[in-house]
Amino acid sequence: MTSTLLRGRTLSFLRWPETVDDHSAWRYEDDGGLLLRDGRIVAAGAYADVEKKADEGVKKIDHRPHLLLPGFIDAHAHFPQMQVIASYGAELLDWLNIYTFPEEAKFQNAQHGRRIARLFLDEMVRHGTTTVAAYCSVHRESAEAFFAESHDRNMLNIAGKVMMDRNAPEGVLDTPQSAYDDSKALIGEWHGKGRQHYAITPRFAITSSPEQLEMAGALCREHPDLHMQTHLSENHAEIAFTLQLYPQAHDYTDVYEQYGLLGRKSLFGHCIHLSEREADALSDTGSVAVFCPTSNLFLGSGLFDYQRYRTRGKALRIAAATDVGGGTNYSMLRTMDEGYKAIALNGEKLNPFQSFWQLTRGNAEALSVVEKIGTLDQGSDADIVVLDARATPAMRLRMETADTLAEELFLLQTLGDDRAVRGVYVAGRAAKTDMAV
Repeated sequence: MTSTLLRGRTLSFLRWPETVDDHSAWRYEDDGGLLLRDGRIVAAGAYADVEKKADEGVKKIDHRPHLLLPGFIDAHAHFPQMQVIASYGAELLDWLNIYTFPEEAKFQNAQHGRRIARLFLDEMVRHGTTTVAAYCSVHRESAEAFFAESHDRNMLNIAGKVMMDRNAPEGVLDTPQSAYDDSKALIGEWHGKGRQHYAITPRFAITSSPEQLEMAGALCREHPDLHMQTHLSENHAEIAFTLQLYPQAHDYTDVYEQYGLLGRKSLFGHCIHLSEREADALSDTGSVAVFCPTSNLFLGSGLFDYQRYRTRGKALRIAAATDVGGGTNYSMLRTMDEGYKAIALNGEKLNPFQSFWQLTRGNAEALSVVEKIGTLDQGSDADIVVLDARATPAMRLRMETADTLAEELFLLQTLGDDRAVRGVYVAGRAAKTDMAV
């Protein structure tokens, strides 16, 4: 396979950056090089050093003056909800019943599922996201459509068929047994095929009976290497309804605890209104709380207490995500812009290096895939995003007075969108290109 040598300003993280001056937390090259071969990064560093390691016939692509970072990672998104994004005026439970469930019923049609999966992954790539943890619909066909499209693009994605057997319209219900059987079949067909990862996906406690959560727990025990994803403590009405349905539970988190659904590969969307006991339970098991700021603000659900969760005595593992379609866009740049505001409303600030750590290595660590993605380290999969901080007239004007890398990153986070994404590489192959400078 022909090697590719990328040139540009490279930035990759080694750990959480405590401050904007914590230079040992990241690796930055003002004239950097990335040598790609067979879908991986085989050399990284100063361009002059990396060029010496390249084959004679290497394909050279010069992205200067743009930034090259690991591809963005989205830890929680509903691909069947593309056509309910920007739906007016409802809180969570009404929003599900009025907009989401009728839309998801369409995904029993395999052709519809394949079309939306294609468009969804188009949007992910266009916005610089190279990996997503996706919820499909309740229909096995929707997961097959998603994985087929993902596999065709050679993307590393995590996804699962939603399990839900009550408190929703007939067109989006399965049964405990059919959910188990369909999930088993999908795991056998797709998990580990190419770069595909399966996630056991009970939607949430309200739409899964105790019998179905038992089936989800059984799948987790049978496949301990798989992810598990669901929702937790997004909305006060949701919490109250859950505790009515599970009166034996001490709290919402305890519902999932009782069925063995907590663990290091367990992803819990939202986690806004956790008690201290619940936060301890997530921390003790290494479970992941997924921050979805655009959705939390749009639906009026509340403010995720990012810095407190991160620094409390028993710290939480945290990921960030768009959510879609409760969220308002597909961009992880926009997500961290809204995240900055949500965190500020809790009296804290997130510096730009921390934001970009979260979008890349931080989310890779939270999803337990950092050995494959989330960095520009030698041996990492070559998922890369090319960012242009002068992509729009407003950004160009602001960049005239931006003197530091921190200012440039914060500008990208605050004003950037898909227009700032000038290139995307998925497993070393160009998936979005715009060589204009």
